[in-house]
Amino acid sequence: MSLVAESPDFLQVYSDGTVKRFAPETAPPCLEPSNDPNGFRSKDVVIDPLKPITGRLFLPPSVSSSEKLPVLVYFHGGGFCIGSTTWLGYHVFLGEFSATSRSIVLSVDYRLAPEHRLPTAYEDCYAAIEWLRDQASTEPWLQQAELSRVFLSGDSAGANIAHHVAVKTIQKWVCPVKIKGIMLMHPYFGSEKRTEKEMEDGGSEDVKSNDMFWKLSIPEGSNRDYFGCNFEKANLPERIWSKFPAIEVHVAGLDFLKERGVMYAEFVKKNGVKDVKLVEAKGEKHIYHVLDPKSDAARLLQKQMSQFMKRF
Repeated sequence: MSLVAESPDFLQVYSDGTVKRFAPETAPPCLEPSNDPNGFRSKDVVIDPLKPITGRLFLPPSVSSSEKLPVLVYFHGGGFCIGSTTWLGYHVFLGEFSATSRSIVLSVDYRLAPEHRLPTAYEDCYAAIEWLRDQASTEPWLQQAELSRVFLSGDSAGANIAHHVAVKTIQKWVCPVKIKGIMLMHPYFGSEKRTEKEMEDGGSEDVKSNDMFWKLSIPEGSNRDYFGCNFEKANLPERIWSKFPAIEVHVAGLDFLKERGVMYAEFVKKNGVKDVKLVEAKGEKHIYHVLDPKSDAARLLQKQMSQFMKRF
């Protein structure tokens, strides 16, 4: 048994198919409001026990029975191979965002590659939208959910997922769930053709890691022009683009994937999505809000996300 792929401190894949993951610090759910001024609550839920798919719900403090709250469905990053809503960075950022924005947050734990290659993550995360619809009347923490104001978001691979879940939701029409907008954080896309930055940094650890995660996550026999990687290859019909919700694409100035985010924003505009905004966090790295969820930059991102949701 030999090591065939590795992301130091996170992932090891062996020749017999064994996968070892090494999670950073995690956080348990907090059913009672913390002493933090934001005072959010959280609990874990089962979306599909057979696969399994789970999630973590976040509620802001002091929700009255008459208050209606928008819903943010969030998909974590990790190159489709690692990551969890239980990771401390996600728990803190999303819990405090719930309090800041006064929204219900559903963070989804989908099945991971290479054991479950794409499109499994898209199917699992779409199942979370159906779960939201089906559980809204029975799950106590969803009693104030305003299903006509649902937003999709995610970082890195999770931003990629948010795009594909938006497409599938448009195709399936999950009434009464209405996706009002999507917010992509440092989106993780690719193609066989390299960007200028990827060619410039071709020997860097970032590019090597990027290639490794794509190799582990796309279907066997596919390349980086697989539709889940290269959004230009999806060939979506005009009727899908005409129904696409508003999009806010966030890129980080020091992120070598910044070019991919800019390309995505330009592509969706070209295909007729009228409400598209590109936001750059200058001087910040990839997923900075997860690495340091209490930083000034993370707080600013929470504010920007809240402002986007309040538009609808």
